[in-house]
Amino acid sequence: MFIEPHIRTGKPGWIEVVCGSMFSGKTEELIRRLKRATIAHLETKIFKPSADIRYHRENIVSHDENAVPSMPVENAQAIIPLSKNVDVVAVDEAQFFDAELPETCEQLALQGIRVIVAGLDMDYTGKPFGPMPDMLARADYITKLHAICVKCGNIANYSYRKSASNAQVLLGEKNLYEPRCRECFYLGEDAKNKIGA
Repeated sequence: MFIEPHIRTGKPGWIEVVCGSMFSGKTEELIRRLKRATIAHLETKIFKPSADIRYHRENIVSHDENAVPSMPVENAQAIIPLSKNVDVVAVDEAQFFDAELPETCEQLALQGIRVIVAGLDMDYTGKPFGPMPDMLARADYITKLHAICVKCGNIANYSYRKSASNAQVLLGEKNLYEPRCRECFYLGEDAKNKIGA
């Protein structure tokens, strides 16, 4: 479990990244960290991509239906002017943001803001997703979460798409995706048929 570092002087900022497959608890962990910041009387602001309206137009909502009010934004640069006088900035579904997100987070951290970013590290093909590789490279702290493979019960870190669509971004949840371990993701019968093996 992530414990915030003890800061002795000044107001240094840093970047935390919470990543993993779908259904691994990324948003739940983001909400947990935000609750701790609120208990510490820190001013928080939460952002999400405006395109993600699966559960709610404004709130970030975990698969366990825990919700926190957030601000939908069109792009990463929109976060900076909306983050005045805050101690903690959180960004959910980071993989859907543009390539400016890592630089935006860097600017916020340089202003002394704690930045918490949550998102998928890989897309449905098992490839790095959006700005997440750059976010992971710049992060001061990284937490990789795992789900449970629905096929064999092992630790899962892949998001298997049950649909035949090959668009990189296809919003959905359990109806379109399921968590899988490496072997079931690549070598399961349905996976082999889908890949064409």
